[in-house]
Amino acid sequence: MSPSDLIARIPGFLRNFYFLTGLAFLGWMFLFDANDLVRQYDMYAKLQELEGDREYYLREIDKVKKDRAELLSSPELLEKFAREKYIMKRPGEDVFVLVPQDKE
Repeated sequence: MSPSDLIARIPGFLRNFYFLTGLAFLGWMFLFDANDLVRQYDMYAKLQELEGDREYYLREIDKVKKDRAELLSSPELLEKFAREKYIMKRPGEDVFVLVPQDKE
């Protein structure tokens, strides 16, 4: 069997210059381009992660806004928050901070 017989057995559209060029272009775009399939998948995964983070931070912002509104509405709560969180004290007061010991 000669090489021309083998080439003749290949269907015509597979020997077409435009088909081969298009196939090479698609191969290049899917495998070697700067925006290939692997990078597109990584970017999609990162987008999903960032959207999840966005939802988390929006919930946290709502919590902080609610806490802020409560604190600013009541001077007693504001004082309690300042004493507990920032260890603030009144003049002449002594504050003792108890720190649990680490188990060794």
